[in-house]
Amino acid sequence: MKFRPCIDIHNGSVKQIVGGSLKDTGDRAQENFVSGQDAAFYAGLYREQGISGGHVILLNQVSSIYYEETKKQALSALSAYPKGLQAGGGITPENAAVFLDAGASHVIVTSYVFSDGQIQYDRLKRLVRETGKENLVLDLSVRSREGRYYIVTDRWQKYTSVELTGQILDELSGYCDEFLIHAVDVEGKSAGIEEPVAKILGDWGKIPITYAGGVHSFSDLDKLKKLGKGRVDVTIGSALDLFGGKMAFADVLSYLK
Repeated sequence: MKFRPCIDIHNGSVKQIVGGSLKDTGDRAQENFVSGQDAAFYAGLYREQGISGGHVILLNQVSSIYYEETKKQALSALSAYPKGLQAGGGITPENAAVFLDAGASHVIVTSYVFSDGQIQYDRLKRLVRETGKENLVLDLSVRSREGRYYIVTDRWQKYTSVELTGQILDELSGYCDEFLIHAVDVEGKSAGIEEPVAKILGDWGKIPITYAGGVHSFSDLDKLKKLGKGRVDVTIGSALDLFGGKMAFADVLSYLK
């Protein structure tokens, strides 16, 4: 299990938010932390520590009045740590090259691949032709409904009819290099991980997977390591002291080493 750092950008600022609170209307979100530092600062810190494979997420929709400032922040982070970070948020075949050329090791995609609640394989194949399988991460972030976990799109606001299962992971792994999964219902709440999601990922574990959502203590890391069978990497956001939380960055690095 490796630590995967994050830089979430909303309305032009590095933030930690409650994932399920994000709304495009009015560019609103419940904020846990708003940084006084820019995205390049965090990218430089991760570079200095030699931590790669983290993600920069643009949390504004492309039509937002804040999108260009959010994008500017993201591009500055990629420039500060070339090939050390992945970039996601509104990625399409038309703009993927912008982020890859700016220094992203991979682009992260959800919404473009799903339309009308289903996987659109024609879109997925077009995306792979543009980026290459080796540069693509599929974000299969999920929310619970009637005891099952369904992939959500459009900044986690829309449910698809696609359930997170080993079969779906098998099908989609042929098109990407990694998966990123946010457990959206616990994202930003620092109240514990979504254990059933971690178990699904650990039971599968065939290509690199990063889990995000709810980590707030080292006991959560113990649970994730066990449920993920050591095959699931982890992102920590609001609970990390870099973002106002109680888990010391240095201690997390030591634990995971």
